[in-house]
Amino acid sequence: MKFKKVSSYLLLVVLFSTTIAMAQHTVINTPPEVSPMPMKPEMTEIWEPQVSVITPAKKLGDAPSDAIILFDGKNMDQWVSQKDVTKPAAWKIVNNDYMEVVPDAGGIQTKMQFGDCQLHIEWSAPDVVIDGGQWRGNSGVFFQNRYELQVLDSYNNRTYSNGQAGSIYKDHPPLVNAMKTPLEWNTYDVVYRAPRFKANGLIDAPARITVFHNGVLVQNNTTINGLTLYSGLHNYPSSHGDDVISLQEHGCKTQFRNIWLRKL
Repeated sequence: MKFKKVSSYLLLVVLFSTTIAMAQHTVINTPPEVSPMPMKPEMTEIWEPQVSVITPAKKLGDAPSDAIILFDGKNMDQWVSQKDVTKPAAWKIVNNDYMEVVPDAGGIQTKMQFGDCQLHIEWSAPDVVIDGGQWRGNSGVFFQNRYELQVLDSYNNRTYSNGQAGSIYKDHPPLVNAMKTPLEWNTYDVVYRAPRFKANGLIDAPARITVFHNGVLVQNNTTINGLTLYSGLHNYPSSHGDDVISLQEHGCKTQFRNIWLRKL
């Protein structure tokens, strides 16, 4: 008898608690007048976080306020020798304006390391045309010290398409040849996305690159297939993080100026 009284008491407690809980929540059991509900303009407005403010350059091609200046003609403090990274870069500065490759001195590389970035660099082939093919103003810009954007005087200079100016060397030819004459300066404006690797070291997403050569699109979000190799298929043999940007010495007196970078 006592057991029945206790059970009845517990049942009343449960019913009372449920009633209170239901009273605290509005139960909607009718559909909205319009389904789905109409969108309001403010539903798609993003206010936070605010977009960072930078100061763009007054002259197109010059560095914006948030850029890292890698070379402005004054010194080569941001660069070291690739033959011996404890030593300064052995290329020469001409007229406090541009740097010129010193043949047999070896390539140079930045002191800082980078991954995703926007890079601006201006370059010129030697003024005097001495040779042809791959010996005509040959150099290269290496991202993460591995993936080469080719530098070459491709003005009236036939060579293999994935080895001319604007190519991802031995990987992708440029969409067009936008080369200026040897007496003029060329520009590369590059957006580079570094490769991503899985925890086990295998490639997850390959590097990608967009290149404007003298304002003309020559690489359109191009997939880089791996390490730049002179011989053999390109691949990603091992994972890596940020690394230096390097400029190649190929025995030609190629010239560079106005180099700046934005980390992305």
